[in-house]
Amino acid sequence: MALELALDGTVVLVTGGARGVGVGITAAFRRAGATVITCGRRPPEAPVAEFVECDVREPAAVASLMDTVVARHGRLDTVVNNAGGAPPSVTATASPRFHEKVVGLNLLAPLLVAQRANEIMQRQDGGGAIVMVSSVSATRPSPGTAAYGAAKAGLDNLTATLAVEWAPKVRVNALDVGMVRTELTESLYGSAEAVARTVPLGRLADPEDVGHCAVFLASPLAAYVSGATLLVHGGGEAPAFLSAVSCGHGSPR
Repeated sequence: MALELALDGTVVLVTGGARGVGVGITAAFRRAGATVITCGRRPPEAPVAEFVECDVREPAAVASLMDTVVARHGRLDTVVNNAGGAPPSVTATASPRFHEKVVGLNLLAPLLVAQRANEIMQRQDGGGAIVMVSSVSATRPSPGTAAYGAAKAGLDNLTATLAVEWAPKVRVNALDVGMVRTELTESLYGSAEAVARTVPLGRLADPEDVGHCAVFLASPLAAYVSGATLLVHGGGEAPAFLSAVSCGHGSPR
């Protein structure tokens, strides 16, 4: 049996798909033959796909977004909940409003978008697929971005729960993404080259690395995959004790 992505003619919504990691996700789906709609609070300077202005934290705006997609294309096959992020902040002094906004964007907004998408997909013969773009911060300490890490941990749990509630018509999966090279790399990580040396694969991810994994989870190749969280982190992080052991003592046995 030939293995095919079979995304030609499908309709895909990528939230935050016109900037950063979202650009790579959008490009990957377009190359796979999908019609891609992106959304965000502001139109991009250089359009990468069809764009609809939307603040995904606002229920009325999300409802209008979904109505627009269906009115234009007649269906919605895949949603990639990519919009998210948070600036660094010292947890001890961050305001309650700051934490509320971070959790709202990274957990409650994906839930809201997923709810609206599920309403559409449940009515379609072929159902649909939802991909949550989460983070390795969900599964390890997240100093300086505590609310973000906690929200992403919630997103991973939400993924598993929705996969049970919305089966069999809708598959729900997540990507736990590590460090990605974007226009914000230097401000987030400092020296990209130095940080890349801490990754087993020796480099930061490109946005399209994330996109390829999202395409897989949305495709028929992943037809029996739901409730899963795929690690997209280049091998993760070497255990800290290895640095101490290797200082003049050779490799641990």
